[in-house]
Formats: sequence, C-alpha cells, structure tokens
Amino acid sequence: MTEAPVALETDVAIVGAGPIGLFAVFELGMLKLRSVLIDALAEVGGQCTALYPEKPIYDIPAHPAIEAGALITQLEQQIEPFAAPRLLGRQVNGLSGARGDFTLTTDKGDTVRAKAVLVAAGAGAFGPNRPPLEGLAAFEASGAVQYYVRRREDFRGKRVVIAGGGDSAVDWALALKDIARVSVVHRRAKFRAAPESAARLDQAAAAGEVEMVIPYQLHGLVGTGGALQAVEVATLEGEVKSVPADVLLPFFGLSMDLGPIAAWGMDLALHHVTVDPATCETSIPGVFAVGDVASYPGKLKLILQGFSEAAMAAHAIFPIVHPDQALRFEYSTSKGVPAG
Repeated sequence: MTEAPVALETDVAIVGAGPIGLFAVFELGMLKLRSVLIDALAEVGGQCTALYPEKPIYDIPAHPAIEAGALITQLEQQIEPFAAPRLLGRQVNGLSGARGDFTLTTDKGDTVRAKAVLVAAGAGAFGPNRPPLEGLAAFEASGAVQYYVRRREDFRGKRVVIAGGGDSAVDWALALKDIARVSVVHRRAKFRAAPESAARLDQAAAAGEVEMVIPYQLHGLVGTGGALQAVEVATLEGEVKSVPADVLLPFFGLSMDLGPIAAWGMDLALHHVTVDPATCETSIPGVFAVGDVASYPGKLKLILQGFSEAAMAAHAIFPIVHPDQALRFEYSTSKGVPAG
C-alpha cells in the first residue's frame, strides 16, 4: 500500500537519518527545537544499518567497541523523548525559500516547511566500487562476492578473501578471523586503516590467525555456476597465484552521489558541501551540513566529529528559529532532557 504524501511544518528539516542525523535530533531537542528526519532509505541508521550493522566501531567515546547497529539503537533511545517525525523511503528533490522559511519536497510528493535545513546525508547515495573482474556478476548474484557484511555468522567456517587496505578491510579481517579462514589481499604492506587496527592485524597475522597476501591485487575469479573456488591474485610484475576461497569481500570504498542536493546551489568541493567550520552553515544562509557530507580545512571523517558538528549547528540554528531570544548555554547535567 502506497503511503499518501504528507505536509509537515517544523523548526528544522534534517536530510539524512544516519547516526549524525539522529544525534542532531537530540542536540536540537535539547534547545527545544523541533525537527523532522527525511531519508531515502526505508530505515534509520544510514550505512551503519544498511551496510554493516554488526561491524564493531572502536572510536565512540565511552565504548571500547560497539557494533554499528547497536549504536543506532542507542541513538534512537536517546532521541525518543523528542518524538521527531520520520519520512523514510523518500528522497528530497527540491528546496525553495530562504533562511527562516524553507520548503522541501520529496519524490513521494511530501512537503516540509522549516525555518532551517540540516543536511546530514553522509556523502549522498552510495554503492560499492566494484573490482574489474571477468564474470563478476554471476558471483555477485550467488553471494560469493559481497561488498557488505550484515551478519558475521553467514561466514562461519568459510574461506574468506578480503581485498583492500582501508578500515573496512582491516576491521572485518579482525572481526571474522575467529569464525572463518581469512586471507587479506593488498598491494602493499602499509594499510590505510587506523594505526591501532593495523597493528592488531599484524599481530593476528604473526599468530597465524590471518593470511596476508601481499603485495598482490585481484586478478580473477575461479569457479562455476556462481560457486567460488578460488581468487586469483597477481603482483605488479604479473606473477599470478591462486587463493582458495568461498567468499570474496572487496572493500574498495563507496561511490557517492549527492543526487538532487547537488543542484541546490551550495558551494561544493569534490562532491562534498563546504561549510563554515564554526557553525557548519553552507553558502546558502539557513542551510547547514554536518557529518561526512561537510567539508572544511582539517575535517576528519569520524562519527565523533559529526556528533560535535551537530551540536555546533544546533546552536547556530537557534537564533534563526528564535531571533528574539538569547540562548543561554546550559550543560545537560544541569537541565536534564526537556520534553519534546
């Protein structure tokens, strides 16, 4: 059954319901600002929910490790008092108006009037960067080649080849090494992952828990009918060898597309939105951007930095919603959580 279009009026329209968009609901709510969440996905959580709900995250304060899905669950609990409406499965395709009086429209015919807009859309729509391997589609269809890990248990007892040198490759090698036979393929010995994670991978390799296939890159897939038997890898000199495998996990990053947001007229830099680092306001007055989509000198693409940006943006938005009121800063320990 198709949902009927809705018309809403709020203080702030949040475009993107990933972890940063969810936390923005909290920061706005603490200032007694109403918000609405809009996201193209059918559920909140962004990449944390859609791509890697069981992936451990190690740099969330007070959590030595927390799975991405659990982080989203706790963020939802945190924002529950504010009862922010959610328009999910909808893409924002239009923005009109000006600071203090914007109208957003979606591809489902919804309209949202808001005094400010907060873009927390990650880097837009995302999809995997696929390796250029012959016959790849058949192995993708069978599940022998996957780009995301939703359930660790799906890989128990399997021969898993992980290709890549970033955080995803290293983190999943560490997460799967106790339940699967893991081989890591990378073109060089140095990894781009967090130093602590890379050091843990080195320790796991030294203990024989992970096979390091270095310096190699993907060359081909061996198997029939979508069933994978081995992954061929090659050096830059052309030396080819075969690594037994049931599953290949290529982690070569995501291709990003800002979609209709790119046409709003905001200043962009390499598919990211440039913002004032003090307020996270874009080149359009009243439109703010936080999280991975936002760009400024010294920017770090960390969830914790996105959380900080959400707080700064919320305080910068307050005078737009309440131009005649002075905002007196209070700590949450002093005032508690106000009713939504």
